[in-house]
Amino acid sequence: MGELVPGGNLALPGGAVTVRVPGPYDVSALITDDSGKVRGDGDFVFYNQPSAPGAVLRGDTLTVDPPRLRAGATRVTVVVSSADPGTSLGRLPVPTLFVTRPDGRHLARFTPPRPGQETVLLLAELYRRGADWKVRALGQGYADGLAGVARDFGVDVLDDGTRPAGPASGAPTARTGPASPAASPTTANDGPVHPARPATTNGPVHRARPTAPPHAVSVPDPHGHLALVNSARARAGSPPVSLDARLVSAAQGHASAMAAAGRLGVEGRDGVSVHQRVTAAGYAYITIGEHLVSGPRTPAEFIDYCLRTDGRGRTVLDPAFTHAGLAHAGGGRSGQTYWTALWARPLTPAELTRTAADVIELTNHERTRAGLPPLASDAALTRAAQAHSDDMVARDFYSHTAPGGSRPWDRAAAAGSTHHSIGENIACGQRSPAEVVTGWMNSPGHRANILKPGFTRIGIGFTGGGRAGTYWTQLFGGG
Repeated sequence: MGELVPGGNLALPGGAVTVRVPGPYDVSALITDDSGKVRGDGDFVFYNQPSAPGAVLRGDTLTVDPPRLRAGATRVTVVVSSADPGTSLGRLPVPTLFVTRPDGRHLARFTPPRPGQETVLLLAELYRRGADWKVRALGQGYADGLAGVARDFGVDVLDDGTRPAGPASGAPTARTGPASPAASPTTANDGPVHPARPATTNGPVHRARPTAPPHAVSVPDPHGHLALVNSARARAGSPPVSLDARLVSAAQGHASAMAAAGRLGVEGRDGVSVHQRVTAAGYAYITIGEHLVSGPRTPAEFIDYCLRTDGRGRTVLDPAFTHAGLAHAGGGRSGQTYWTALWARPLTPAELTRTAADVIELTNHERTRAGLPPLASDAALTRAAQAHSDDMVARDFYSHTAPGGSRPWDRAAAAGSTHHSIGENIACGQRSPAEVVTGWMNSPGHRANILKPGFTRIGIGFTGGGRAGTYWTQLFGGG
C-alpha cells in the first residue's frame, strides 16, 4: 500500500475505487471539470445527497467509478469536516484516508499534518491525466468552513452566512429550489449528542411569523406573467395560481437586490435571503419554490426558460402551489436583467397539522419496518418542537442550543413534558415531509433517534422562512 504525503500522487487502476475516512467526520465530495467549479447542486455529494453519476457515499465510504462520472468531469475532491460544527478538526483525531479496490485490496493511505482551527479539510483528489486517473494527497484546510469551499468550487451552500457567487454574464443562468439541505440530530440521557452539521449563522434577527392572514392579496398583472404561467399549468393539468401582492413585493425586492449586486444569489448584499423577504412582506407559507434567473429579456423568455428543464419546470407546474409572485430588475453593474419568481402555498392551521401528521406517519413507517412500535403524538413535545422551529427563524440561528443556552430537554420540560429521555432531530431546507424524513433516515445520527426503541412519543415543528426557507424539528420522548 502506498503511503502518500501532501502533494504526492499515485496512479489508480481502471474501474471503481473506494475512499474511506473513518472517525467522527462527515465525508463529502465535489465533482468538477477542468475549470475547478461544480456545474450545479448535483455535483456535491454529501450525507443528505449521497449519490451522483459515478459517485456514491455510504457512511464514511465514497465509491468513485471514473468512467461513469458525468460528462466533462475530470476531478473528484474528497472533503472531510467534523460531524459537530462547533468542533475544529484540531480537537479530533487526525483523519486518515484509505483508498482501496472494490475487493478490499489497499492502494494508498494518507494522513495529513494535524489540523489546527480548520473546520473543513480537502483531504485528497481523484483526477484525470490523459486517459488515466490518479489520486493526489492534499490536506488543505478551511477555517471558514463550507463558505471557503463555496468560494473556491462554486458550491451554492447556505452555511456560515455564505453569499453565493453569481454566474458569469451571457446565457440565462438560474438557481432553483433549496440549497443543499442540512439536518441535525441530538439525543439526551441516552447516548451521545449529535449536533448540527452546518455552523450556526449569527446575522441580524429577521421576523419569522407574520401576523397578516394567509389569504391572497390580489395584485394587477401588467406584464402578463400570470397568463403565461397558468396557460402552461393548464396544459399540465395543474390548477391556476394567483398573484399575491406580498409575494410580488418580495420578488421585486430580491430581483432589485441581485441587479444592484450584479449577481444571482439567495441572499442580497444586505444579508437578507429571498425567504426572509417573503416572511417580512407578511406571507407565511407551508411550502415554497423559487427561480432566480439572469438573462431573459421578456416575461415570455423567462417563463420559457423556467419550463425548459425538468427541475425548473416541475416547480412552475407543481399543483401544490396556489400563489405566485414574479418580478424583474435591470441595470446595475452588469447591465443584465435579473428575475425572481416565487411559488407558494399559504400556511394555515390545517396545513400545519397535516404536515406534522405526515412527518409522524412517515417516521412510524420507518419504525414499523424496523420492528418497532409506533410513536404517539405528544402535545407538550409538539409545543416545544414548534417553538424551536419558530425560534430558529425568528432569531436567525440553526442549532440544538438556542442563543439563550436552552437545550432540547430544557425546552421539553418548559413545555410541560415529564419524559426522562429526550431526543431531537432538526433540519432546514427540505420542502416536504417525505424529503425531510428521507434525509433524516439517510444520516446515521438522525436514524438512530428515529429508530430508538426507548422513545414512545413525538412532537413535530415546522416554520417557513429564514435563510434556508424551511426549518423542521422532530422531538422525541421516552421513559
